[in-house]
Amino acid sequence: MAIPAGTRLIVQLLGICIACFLSINGVESNPSSEAVFDIFNYGAKTEPKFDNAQAIIKAWKAACESSGPAKVVIPAGDFMAGEVVFSGPCKAHTTTVEIQGHLLANIDPSTYTSGAWIMVQRVDNVVLTGGGIINGEGKYDWKYADGVSPLPVSLIFQEVGNSKAHNLKFVDSMGFHIEVMDSHEIDLFNLTITAPGDSPYTDGVHLTNNINVNVTDSVIATGDDCVSIGHGNQNIVVARITCGPGHGICVGNLGKQADEKDLKGVTISNCTLTGTTNGARIKTYHDSAQITASDIVFQDIQMNNVQNPIMIDQHYNSTTTTAQSKVKISNARFVNIKGSSASAVAVSLNCSSAVPCEGIELADIDLKPAGSTGPLTSACSNAKTVLKGTQSPPGPANCL
Repeated sequence: MAIPAGTRLIVQLLGICIACFLSINGVESNPSSEAVFDIFNYGAKTEPKFDNAQAIIKAWKAACESSGPAKVVIPAGDFMAGEVVFSGPCKAHTTTVEIQGHLLANIDPSTYTSGAWIMVQRVDNVVLTGGGIINGEGKYDWKYADGVSPLPVSLIFQEVGNSKAHNLKFVDSMGFHIEVMDSHEIDLFNLTITAPGDSPYTDGVHLTNNINVNVTDSVIATGDDCVSIGHGNQNIVVARITCGPGHGICVGNLGKQADEKDLKGVTISNCTLTGTTNGARIKTYHDSAQITASDIVFQDIQMNNVQNPIMIDQHYNSTTTTAQSKVKISNARFVNIKGSSASAVAVSLNCSSAVPCEGIELADIDLKPAGSTGPLTSACSNAKTVLKGTQSPPGPANCL
């Protein structure tokens, strides 16, 4: 049955009115039915001294309240912004923050109240992507780093579930570049994270108290750990990371605080470390809380001119006391670790006499001296070891 011309006209006018309403309220139509919230529609400006934090937060709040999938767009251009909080829960099934441009942090560290520049908290199904740059402008603030009062982290996920960050470039964070805490089902991949090798406390990715986190397929070059895995983590995968400069890939620090939780299930594989001060490392504080760290695997790791390629250090920060660590390390495996060592002691298992390490496996270790370093040796204390396959340098026997 043919639709009368007058009816067609009314339908067309309704469509125009709806589109106008959405546009006026900062929402752009999208063929995929994803509502798009451009920060320009919320007052953003590319002026160098204009703080865009409120424009970004307003766009997020509007997207978060959307009934369907929603996207916040930070378009091409340079946008300075202070503290930004993406808070939930959200009505939107999935909320994407697409960073196409260049975000630059406010360089005054006193303006950050939550310990983060960008905080994603208490929300599920968030995707951060877009190919843009997140620049912490740390060069202005590293002089304040003292190891006691941490500088703001560029991006924190806190109490977040089923979320991702990918296809982004992080540069020169004030503190850590990315921190994930109290979260679950998080995927971090296809990231580039860079800061000068002498920049203090600029870990690439730090994890605390999470379940099921994957950090994969990324290039990390900073002044501290490329990836550090703290207490309370379960089922963590770190794979295909190119690391260096920096302090290597680390399980720890563990045992610093009295309320820390057990760590179980960490697999670090198919990574390449170049010129780092440490390689595959587990470290715990000397006078620590009583917790466990178990089922840890470093496998298929290429070391290029790395100091301390394989290391368990249970006397970290031991200059002030001789009290032993109470972190019990068990079932830690180092498998197929190859390349070159910049220090003569290529394998160091320095465990606690209070709770000796158990089930430490070294399998197919093939490390050569870098340059004139050498000959290479192993060192061991308070560890029950299992040796398999190639052992170069000769692996340490049980040293309980």
